[in-house]
Amino acid sequence: MNSTKGKHSPRTPAFKKEEGRCFIPGAMPAEALADYVLKAGDDEADCIRSYVEWQVPDETVRHLEKVASESIFGQEMAAWDVRTNKGRWWVITNPTNLYSQKLFPSLDYTLSFHVGVTTRMMQSEMSEEQEIAHNYINVLWNKLARARATLFSAQKAEDFQSVGMKCRECLLLLVQTFGKAEMVPEGQEVPQRGNFMDWCELIADYIAAGASNERLRSYIKTASRSTWQLVNWLTHAQNAGKLDGSIATEATENVLSIFVIARTKNEGSKREGKKTRGGHKGQSHLLNGSKDKR
Repeated sequence: MNSTKGKHSPRTPAFKKEEGRCFIPGAMPAEALADYVLKAGDDEADCIRSYVEWQVPDETVRHLEKVASESIFGQEMAAWDVRTNKGRWWVITNPTNLYSQKLFPSLDYTLSFHVGVTTRMMQSEMSEEQEIAHNYINVLWNKLARARATLFSAQKAEDFQSVGMKCRECLLLLVQTFGKAEMVPEGQEVPQRGNFMDWCELIADYIAAGASNERLRSYIKTASRSTWQLVNWLTHAQNAGKLDGSIATEATENVLSIFVIARTKNEGSKREGKKTRGGHKGQSHLLNGSKDKR
């Protein structure tokens, strides 16, 4: 039997590093990147691919991947890194627009720019009535922020009672903002401004009317009733603590959100239908004919 001592298996010669120099491998071809990233939803990726090739018809998408996703004012915005045969783009959704990475190298800056532009556009398109409603909603959230600020520094039971009182004021402002005399059925007495529960019933019946909204209407009323009872309890609780205040503020925010969303659904369904008709695969272009030039 022959001894194998001193013999070595053949192997690839080691790369000889020159003193003081680093070896940097070349960039991976864009077409190969898809095999080394987590897969996004095919339908979503196809929509982004189609959108880019629609906006820059002289370019072909070689690779794309979702690199970020943020919820801003309750609106989910996704950011995509798209590489074509000629350049590289950011695509940010809701509403969808693309930005040249030569002009916008930072994704964080691009996202902030996108939010600013879309917010200004929406503001400019608001009717006077919508602008008033928007301002009322800002006031509601500012009131809730004060309750959270009180909770943050709360130490004693009376501090947590103050949190409950601020949440209560926020809920009352909600019904005073959304409640209208036209919501009261003919022959029925208009509730007093401080009658939270009666106004909740009327507003819910108005913004979530019809048999198809029965579950939504029931949820709005149930959530409102239980949250109103909770914050009133906290206002007088002698043994309340930080967690009790947290639950009350979270519950209050939930009620504000469902009223705002339900009203938006009620008032905006027709406008939304008009916007989606004729759209390109469900995507909307932010600035028609004014995409970024490289």
